[in-house]
Amino acid sequence: MVSSQREVDLADVFVLLADSLSAGHDVVDTMDILVQASTEFTAATDAGILLADSGGVLHIVASSNERTSEVEEAQLGYNEGPCLDCFASGEPVEVSDLSEEAGRWPQFVAIALSRGFDAAHSFPLRLRGHTFGSFDLFSSAREPFSDQDAALALALAQVATISLVQYQIIHNQGTVNGQLQQALKSRILIEQAKGVLAQRHGVPIDEAFSLLRTYARTSSSKLHDIADGVVHHGLSFQAERLRRPLERPRLK
Repeated sequence: MVSSQREVDLADVFVLLADSLSAGHDVVDTMDILVQASTEFTAATDAGILLADSGGVLHIVASSNERTSEVEEAQLGYNEGPCLDCFASGEPVEVSDLSEEAGRWPQFVAIALSRGFDAAHSFPLRLRGHTFGSFDLFSSAREPFSDQDAALALALAQVATISLVQYQIIHNQGTVNGQLQQALKSRILIEQAKGVLAQRHGVPIDEAFSLLRTYARTSSSKLHDIADGVVHHGLSFQAERLRRPLERPRLK
């Protein structure tokens, strides 16, 4: 029964993802659905997505929370870590015990462990021989992914890649780099909105992001648009009505 319900819930997520690939949707929202789904349906506790610009430099476009962003930024800043190796090779990288890789990635491992991450699993966003970025999952359990979790994570990575190409076609973008620039602008705006909401409601940044995300989902709006409303147009909402455990990505 539990397994059957999980399958139903997963199907709902993929329906939502398919809908997010249509015209009028933002690639940032698709990436956010993906990181949420990965933590809901695999053993990962946190997730992030990195995309490369035209020069091959990786940038964070989505993360499940602040500590994930910190760990991803550490990888980029120190230029070491499983996600960078995954992007360079175009192959999945699984590290079931990060403490064993301290000699390989000393700075990254130290920060990851300090943030409570003991394992990392990275999957390339790859299509037709080209790698666009990496889909990164972190967990506190020192163990490899199950075959089921690995297969699902790979499927989600493929959806992320397809969404980039689909968005490019819909919006007549010449390259994925154009989407990256738009995604980075949206991310900056979302970060600003999180700060505004955190101050306004007296909550931590992670809870502010949950409020922003939940309001966007319940109002069937883009994260970018809600963030813009909060930052530039005085948009407000009753946080108390949104302070509840995060629902599955599909649910309103």
